[in-house]
Amino acid sequence: MQKDKEYNEWYLDIVEKAALSDKRYPIKGMNVWTPYGWKIMRHIDAYIRRELDSTGHDEVSFPLLIPETEFKKEKEHIKGFDSEVYWVTHAGLNELDVRLILRPTSETAMYPMFSLWVRSHQDLPLKIYQIVNTFRYETKQTRPFIRVREIHFFESHTCHDTEEDAQCQIEEDLVILSKVMEKLCLPYYLLRRTEWDKFPGAYYTVGIDTVMPNHRTLQLGSVHHYRTNFSVPYDITYEDESGEHRYVHQTTFGMSERLLGAVISVHGDDKGLILPPAVAPFEAVIIPIFSKKNTEEVSSEAEKVRTVLGDAGIRVKLDDRDDRPGSKFYDWEIKGVPLRLEIGGRDIENKVVSFARRDNGEKGAISRESLVPGVRLILEEIMKDMSEKAKRFQNASVVDLASADDIPKEEDDGASERVYRFGWCGCEECGHRFEDEHDIKILGTPYIHEDFRGRCIICGKDVDTAAYAARTM
Repeated sequence: MQKDKEYNEWYLDIVEKAALSDKRYPIKGMNVWTPYGWKIMRHIDAYIRRELDSTGHDEVSFPLLIPETEFKKEKEHIKGFDSEVYWVTHAGLNELDVRLILRPTSETAMYPMFSLWVRSHQDLPLKIYQIVNTFRYETKQTRPFIRVREIHFFESHTCHDTEEDAQCQIEEDLVILSKVMEKLCLPYYLLRRTEWDKFPGAYYTVGIDTVMPNHRTLQLGSVHHYRTNFSVPYDITYEDESGEHRYVHQTTFGMSERLLGAVISVHGDDKGLILPPAVAPFEAVIIPIFSKKNTEEVSSEAEKVRTVLGDAGIRVKLDDRDDRPGSKFYDWEIKGVPLRLEIGGRDIENKVVSFARRDNGEKGAISRESLVPGVRLILEEIMKDMSEKAKRFQNASVVDLASADDIPKEEDDGASERVYRFGWCGCEECGHRFEDEHDIKILGTPYIHEDFRGRCIICGKDVDTAAYAARTM
């Protein structure tokens, strides 16, 4: 199946063949994490935890259920999620006095507790996070990792004494993001969402978007600055040094299992997955190449190589199944293991280990004396090359528009599936008109300033800000 021509079918086929998820659980959009897929997600989680812990965040775990009374305290928030939540109305046979929801996100669960935890300026900043499941009733066609109803989700929540300190937290979040995305070899855009598309209750939202093989964009996560929009209804205040009580300023930062969906989509090829070494369950797989006379010798040497690499901290798998090498090659290509190592009689004689890179197919040999540094160097090169390839694709997907008339019609053989960059005056009327006329979503304006001079694509007003728009997954 060809990824560039049949992406939707290719994606589902690869998820199934690589045994990443099992969709046969009898609730649509709530899939089973199978061992291989869960290993990848755990590696991603580990990098998130490492970066959050190193920046002074503390991990917590809040209850799954949120009382309706707390959920309704922030009116804009409930308006944004009311159609997506799952309601719990009974405990056994007894109808509940207060309905409960399965958390769609945790603001309304955490903030009643924040009002108890924060008392003085000495309690600030408060920086916590959790990695949990959230639940949203997704009405569109579900797709593993990309559009599901039970979502594996990371979320950090912070409280600050000033708006300026909260803004510093946003900047720290974006540094954390860059380090995590470096491990995934994923390029992304940081786009300040439109007023009508920001997170319910936020002062502003920065969306984290990447370009998929069909040139549509996928939102991987978001960062939100709340100002006091939540602290006022939830009465989260602190006593400052002069004894006055003030409302805290808050931020959140969240990403989901869509990170894995993007890794599959951006890096995979017609043969299967191509996993970044940083998150692959196995960075290398060893395939013994036997002949009738050397089975014991090759088996012994393969075991030695596994021990050497494993002791060096490299995640390695020795595939000693009673099967043909070609069949093993095929299996591990589907699963996207970054580096294949082959050991046969000739390799032993020459004191080398043969290798094949999954990302570009390059083959060669590594001296046994320099096996560990040799493998590490190749893995580093794979990471670098995967990042550069993905970045080139994303850059090539962007089309600068001088006029909306330049947008191809949607039926023109997929030609309209691009990321468009154009001038926009920021007026909601112009923004809605563009979206309605072209059925393309305005993703927002660059969070990090880009030099731009042009005219609004709708009203013709001179502007110095670009907007990005695309059809989304």
